[in-house]
Amino acid sequence: DKLTRPWLPVSKPIFSVDIHPDGTKFATGGQGEDSGKVVIWNMAPVLREEDERNENIPKLLCQMDNHLACVNCVRWSNNGLYLASGGDDKLVMVWKRAAFIGPSAVFGSSSKLANVEQWRCVMILRNHTGDVMDVAWSPHDVWLASCSVDNTIVIWNARKFPEIVMTLKGHTGLVKGLTWDPVGKYIASQADDRSLKVWRTMDWQLETNITKPFSECGGTTHVLRLSWSPDGQYLVSAHAMNNSGPTAQIIERDGWKTNMDFVGHRKAVTVVKFNPKIFKKKQKNGSTPKPSCPYCCCAVGSKDRSLSVWLTSLKRPLVVIHDLFDKSIMDITWTLNGLGLLVCSMDGTVAFLDFSQDELGDPLNEEEKNAIHQNIYGKSLAITMESQLSSTIIENPEMLKYQQERQVNQNPNEAQGIGPESQTPKLTNVLNGESLEDIRKNLLNKQVETRTADGRRRITPLCIAQLDTGATAAVNSIGMKSNLLLTSASKIEPMKALDSRFTERSKATPGVTSVPLTIGITPLDRVKDCSSVKEPKGKDETSSDSEDKIMVKSMAKRKGEMEGAEVVEKRKKGRPRKDAKMMPISQPFPQVTFLLSKDKEPSRLTTPIAVLKLPTPSIQKSFSTQVSTDGVTYLEVENEVSVVSGSRLSQLKWSREGREWDALLPSRIIIAAGSNDVVAVACEDRTLSVFTACGRRLIPSIILPAPMSALHCSRHFVMALTASATLSVWDVQKQTALVKNESLNPILSGTDATVSQSFLTQQGVAVVSLSNGKTYCFNSSLETWNLIADKQDSLVQCTDFRNCVSAQDALGSMGPLALTQGRNLSAGRLASRLSSTPHHLQQGMTLAFLEKQLSSALVLLSASEYRHWLLIYARFLVNEGYELRLRELCQDLLGPVHKSSSSSWEPTVLGLRKRDLLTEVLPVIGQNLRFQRLFTEYQDQLELLRLK
Repeated sequence: DKLTRPWLPVSKPIFSVDIHPDGTKFATGGQGEDSGKVVIWNMAPVLREEDERNENIPKLLCQMDNHLACVNCVRWSNNGLYLASGGDDKLVMVWKRAAFIGPSAVFGSSSKLANVEQWRCVMILRNHTGDVMDVAWSPHDVWLASCSVDNTIVIWNARKFPEIVMTLKGHTGLVKGLTWDPVGKYIASQADDRSLKVWRTMDWQLETNITKPFSECGGTTHVLRLSWSPDGQYLVSAHAMNNSGPTAQIIERDGWKTNMDFVGHRKAVTVVKFNPKIFKKKQKNGSTPKPSCPYCCCAVGSKDRSLSVWLTSLKRPLVVIHDLFDKSIMDITWTLNGLGLLVCSMDGTVAFLDFSQDELGDPLNEEEKNAIHQNIYGKSLAITMESQLSSTIIENPEMLKYQQERQVNQNPNEAQGIGPESQTPKLTNVLNGESLEDIRKNLLNKQVETRTADGRRRITPLCIAQLDTGATAAVNSIGMKSNLLLTSASKIEPMKALDSRFTERSKATPGVTSVPLTIGITPLDRVKDCSSVKEPKGKDETSSDSEDKIMVKSMAKRKGEMEGAEVVEKRKKGRPRKDAKMMPISQPFPQVTFLLSKDKEPSRLTTPIAVLKLPTPSIQKSFSTQVSTDGVTYLEVENEVSVVSGSRLSQLKWSREGREWDALLPSRIIIAAGSNDVVAVACEDRTLSVFTACGRRLIPSIILPAPMSALHCSRHFVMALTASATLSVWDVQKQTALVKNESLNPILSGTDATVSQSFLTQQGVAVVSLSNGKTYCFNSSLETWNLIADKQDSLVQCTDFRNCVSAQDALGSMGPLALTQGRNLSAGRLASRLSSTPHHLQQGMTLAFLEKQLSSALVLLSASEYRHWLLIYARFLVNEGYELRLRELCQDLLGPVHKSSSSSWEPTVLGLRKRDLLTEVLPVIGQNLRFQRLFTEYQDQLELLRLK
């Protein structure tokens, strides 16, 4: 085993360490001079001795001193985009990497400690009333949990900071550790009250409370970092006692049994950390492979300054290292490949241990790992759901009613879902100039990163249209490498160049619309280049452009930053154009040459050849995009890598956790997108190429009718939005078109709106948001555009269904519909202000709104959201006494009891079994004694069907 200590000029305690998912850096948290300190270090000098000696390789990447007191925990999000830190100042801070602006020395330090990377605090989460001891991201970064000496655990909605999903109360002592199970079904916490509690994420209630192994424990440890095994079978506690000796207790998920523990440490265990990989025995060369059970690997650190590493297949530890430090071990983190281990201590040092595969075994591949998960979770999920249902449906509605009441009384405010969202003032929506919506949607916006000639990194800014729905605009930098002409109907305001450090949200002024803007393309030096932009004129276009006289004045200060550009123009009579709306022009600007003839007479300007309806991204020398949310996957594009027999080749590179492939294309790549299954690339010659995640070409190049404006992939679906405002969606697995060259005319005509954002759902439904606040999806079975969200919708603003939302609902409300509607749905937020609205009117509006939500979820093929809104709708019908609709709903879910040939009833909706949904709706009906007969009637029918 190699054992090194990275260069850390620190003697102050280090309380936490965590390796970034891509393995290139790690973070530490601890005590600074007069503040808390978070430091991000380079991993290279730790891994390679020659890099440690090389002075040009930085060891420290960034130091952040924002915490007011000691930092107890640092944790990277699973996708590696964020770092969360919690400290004695009662705060949780969320950090994100910023575009590099130039070296900035750490304040008050010698110039040697210049920050190589810029990490900025984008969110401060305030709720705890005591020191924050531990933070943990859930699988897929849906939630962020934090625990504190105030005895509580707060679950934050990581896609909508600073929204709180739930506060878990139940511990009677300082909570010192948290861990999620690998699929996010449970979260476990350990506290000084001599208990370990496991909470369900389905309804945030306590699943089990384990106290026996901890009855002799004293509150002597600073932290209690427990850990869940990657296969989900075992939960290992930090400090436990057995025969008055300190141990790490092993808790089996199956029945929460506590029959085993890791023994041998002389003092209390402070931290246990499972290796992220599941292993199997390494086969000896030439021997016939014996089937061996997969096993996990766990590192245990203690106050006795020693570290032990265990395999669940062995009775004794694989290795024990004594006296590694001068003081207690505080935190442990594994590299993602499972072979490296960083350990930090109270004495201010960090040690790195390197294992070989011979020592640990062969890691399981994704397929084998999934099979194990399927085995464990596939079964247990069904069982728990079943037992829950059977215990809920009580024959006597009267008794049931009291049951429900009891549950509501346990957590009145949280259950209503009206806690933090309604109390948080709007001020928290923008921090350091970055809107928090960005944090949540970074799933949608893959940021495009380029390098300028002098080697600086640039993040292409995003044009953000004003949308409270929280949906952002697609990355659309207007501009072509060809000459750009701007013509417009009336005066163009000075264009604000957006600084690449942050994105500004435009303030919407009621009644003021932005100025339309058309983009004309003129030929470069060679005419043949224009073949890519020539297109038939749309029906509603006039050719009055040719008479426009334009003069363009450009004032650009080129210090890498564009300060401002003013456009002045003269215009003859003619209809103002409607089809294009002004987009904020984002910087960095493409090199633009304005064509003026020698005598500077504006009238001699070249006229535009084709007018594009939607903006297209400018061509860049190189850019990279992040793909997929689990695992850090990058697409890198390098245009014109070489010239072969006159044609320029461009290269696409795909990389994920060390695996990579590349592909060459004969034309410059404009835009690239990908999912876990496919990668799609659009080129300048209007071809679209699709590859599998392993780099195999799936179909010959698709020829597009016009240049690409936006491209999205989701699972095995690919969506193309072209500049001539047509939409296509393909299922590349089945090789079929779901949507074929469908025009956006129906939703764009008659408005001066433009597309502000587009995305593709997991089910292959295309969603398009316009700058006027309306969002549409294309319904391929009806072949129509359906309106699914509208910012100005009065129904949304006057609905009130707060009393129909339960705590469990938080889970089901995530999906494409929630994404498009975003924060707009704080139910009944205007309703209270409009108290003059008569009840029956508001009731009618709420009913209409809920039915609209149900049908929208149906069109979006979003099963979880359909179930979510169905239950809210059912509760609303029950509360307001809509008997007819309730009966109709039950009848549709039940279907015919006796088979008949004429019945057209479908037993499932979006893959959910209707009769299963009915079993969920019935307990809701049972709450209202008015519907006792209805309840009994459908209960009996279901029973009858079951016996059949």
